[in-house]
Amino acid sequence: MPTRTVSFATSNEHKFREAALILSDFGLSVTRIAEKGTEIQSDNVGAIAAFAARQTSSALGLPLVVEDTGLFIDSLDGFPGPYASPVYKKMGLGGVLLLLKNESNRGARFESGVAFCEPEKEAKIFVGSLEGSIAKTPAGVGGFGFDPIFIPEGSDKTLAELSLDEKCSLSHRGKALGLFAKWYLAR
Repeated sequence: MPTRTVSFATSNEHKFREAALILSDFGLSVTRIAEKGTEIQSDNVGAIAAFAARQTSSALGLPLVVEDTGLFIDSLDGFPGPYASPVYKKMGLGGVLLLLKNESNRGARFESGVAFCEPEKEAKIFVGSLEGSIAKTPAGVGGFGFDPIFIPEGSDKTLAELSLDEKCSLSHRGKALGLFAKWYLAR
């Protein structure tokens, strides 16, 4: 049976590597498009991914996937949410840890919105989440972004301390892309 190929639009090499690994488990090959269109301001990662997928799909005339992620910290009323990337760039891990310095509630979740869109059509959205907590200090060298301070529920290691396979098997992105792959293959 020939492998089916999916185009994945992202400027983030780390996301692409994870998506390629996750989708390969479903027999899907992934081609990277090194842009993803406009990232609208919204509290909903699925809506952000869907807008970018519609825009990029129509501009390029290709069916494609876009993914957006947010980190929602309980004691900060969900901050930084879908603004995790710019917050990471401005504050880094240390800035977020400083915000939580005197906080006993360190609960958090990662949420991933994956949108598949064909040109001039509405996007289909798939959402995955990963519950966990924010560590007191960064640990690990794997992953990217907030991975060194995010401890998945039921683990004593941060995402950055896990192998790429381990991370992808339980991650928010893995869950959302898994839902997409099952839907896509059943079409």
